[in-house]
Amino acid sequence: MEFKKMSWVLACVGFMFLGLCKANGNTHYYDFVLTELNFTRLCETKTILTVNGTLPGPTITVRKGDTAFVNVHNQGSYGVTLHWHGVKQPRNPWYDGPENITQCPIQAGSNFTYEVIFSIEEGTLWWHAHSDWTRATVYGAIIILPALNTTYPFTKPDGEETLALGSWYKGDVNEIIENALATGADPNVSDAFTINGEPGDLYNACSNATTYRWVVDYGNTYLLRLINAVLNEEMFFAIANHNLTVVAQDAAYLKPITTSYLVITPGQTMDILVVANQSPSSYHVASAPFVDGDVAFNNSTTSAILQYNGSTTPSTIPTPTFPNPADGTAASNFTTQVRALASKDYPICVPLNITHTLFISVSVNERICPNSSCDGPDNNALAASLNNISFVTPSIDILQAYHGSIKGVYSANFPHKPYIFNFTGHVRNDTIYPYFGTKVRMIKYGEEVEIIYQGTNMIAAENHPMHLHGFNFYLVGIGSGNFDPNQAPKTYNLVDPPEVNTIGVPKNGWATVRFKADNPGVWFMHCHLERHASWGMATVLIVTNGNTTETSMLPAPAYMPPCK
Repeated sequence: MEFKKMSWVLACVGFMFLGLCKANGNTHYYDFVLTELNFTRLCETKTILTVNGTLPGPTITVRKGDTAFVNVHNQGSYGVTLHWHGVKQPRNPWYDGPENITQCPIQAGSNFTYEVIFSIEEGTLWWHAHSDWTRATVYGAIIILPALNTTYPFTKPDGEETLALGSWYKGDVNEIIENALATGADPNVSDAFTINGEPGDLYNACSNATTYRWVVDYGNTYLLRLINAVLNEEMFFAIANHNLTVVAQDAAYLKPITTSYLVITPGQTMDILVVANQSPSSYHVASAPFVDGDVAFNNSTTSAILQYNGSTTPSTIPTPTFPNPADGTAASNFTTQVRALASKDYPICVPLNITHTLFISVSVNERICPNSSCDGPDNNALAASLNNISFVTPSIDILQAYHGSIKGVYSANFPHKPYIFNFTGHVRNDTIYPYFGTKVRMIKYGEEVEIIYQGTNMIAAENHPMHLHGFNFYLVGIGSGNFDPNQAPKTYNLVDPPEVNTIGVPKNGWATVRFKADNPGVWFMHCHLERHASWGMATVLIVTNGNTTETSMLPAPAYMPPCK
C-alpha cells in the first residue's frame, strides 16, 4: 500500500514539474494573414474574415514539448486577437490572446507574433479568434503529435482526418451580436452548421457539390480529430453505420469509449478511432444540436460524406439517427463514461489537499433598461453572470494592469461564493439582476483549487460549457439539482477523472473541478457559448508568482499591441 502511494506521489511530482518547464523541443514558424474574402454558402455570398484565405484556417502541427511562433498579419478592417485553446502556455500569459484580458487587439494594418509554448499537451486542440464573434470564421486545428521516440497509447492508425464543426451565419456575425447587445434581445441563431466550413448535402441544393468528403480504404483504422468550433450549441456527432472509439478529449488520453454517438461542447476536442469496416459505399458523417434549455437554437443537421475508396455513391446515403435535441439523458449517457487513461505512461495528479475553494453560480440574468425600452424578458436586456457578477471587459487589458500595477482597471474581490438561494428551484426577483463590474479572483501560486460550478434556474436554464485558460482541470464530480456539500463529495471520482479544459455544467445541476495553481499569470474563465460570454458569463483568475524565477511569469515581451 505504501509503495503504491509513493509511486503515485512520484508520478504526480514528475507530472507537475513537466507542466512548469518551458518547452525545449523543436521550434516552428507560421505566418497567419487575416484577410476579408467573399465566400458563398447556402446560395448566398458574403464577406468574411479568414486566415490565409481558408475556412477553417491552417492547421498547426507540432510535437509534444515544441514551441511555435505565429506571426499574425491583420489585413482586415478591425482589431483581432488569437487564442490557443487548451494550450497551457506555462508562465506565458502574454500570448494567451483573449481581447483586453491578456492583450489589446492587433489593429488593422499591423502584425504581432505569438509565442505558443507546448508542454504536457498531446492530441488535438485548436486556435481561434478571441474578439467579439470573429471566431465564427477565424479558427483552425492544432495537432500535437507524441514526442520523438514515443507513440500513441493505442495501435498506430493507418491514417488521420481532422473535422471541425462550425457555425454559418448569412449575416455579419459581429453586427448580429452588436445589435443584440444594443437591443437587449437574444441574438439571431445561425443559418447552418458546418463541417470543415461546408454545410453539407442535408441543406439546400447549393451545398451538395461542396459537401466535404473523407475518403477511406476498407479495413483501415483512422484517427479522427474532432473540434467543436460552433458558437452557441453543443452538438451530437455520429457516422452512419460506424462505431466511434473515443480515446482522448482536450489533448489528454481517456480510457477508450466505444459508442454510436458522442456529445461535444463548444471548445472541446476529441480524438476518435474509426474502423472502415462497413460495406464499401458512402455514409453520412453528421452533427446535430444538443440544447436542453428553453432557448432559440438552430435545429438543423450538418453533414460530410465518408466515402470508401473505389466505391460508387448510392442513390440514398445512410444518415445517423440522433437523440432529440433536448435529450439530456442521451447526453449524460455519453459524458458519464469519460474517464482519464491514468496509466503509468500517462499519469494524472488529482489535488487532494484543497486550500482554495470557489463556489460559483452560473446564471442567465436581466439588465434593467430605462423606461422598459429593451427587447429582452420583461422589456429588459439579457445578461449573464458568475456569482451574480456580470463581467465588464475593460479598455486596458488586465494583464498589463496587473503587471504594471495600474489602478482602476479591475478589482480583486470576485467572491468565493454567491448569494445563496434555491439555485435550481423557484427563483425570486431579487436574484435576477446582477452586479456589473470587472472583478477578478486572486489565487496564490501552488494552491490546490476546487471550483464548484452551480447551474441556476434563472431566465433560461441550460447546459453551460465552462472553459478555463492556462490550465487543464480534473472533472471530479457532476450531478443534478443543488450541490450538497455533505453528500456530493462522497460521489467524487479521485482515481481517474478526465483532465480537460472545457466541461459542460448540466442544466440545473453542478460540476466540480480541481487543479493545482502552478501556472502564474492572468487567466480568463468563461462560458464557451458565445452569447453567454458576450452577456458577461466570465471572470478572471490571477495566479500570483511563486518565490523563484522558475515559478514566476516570464518577462513581458518588448512589444505588445497597444490599447486604443
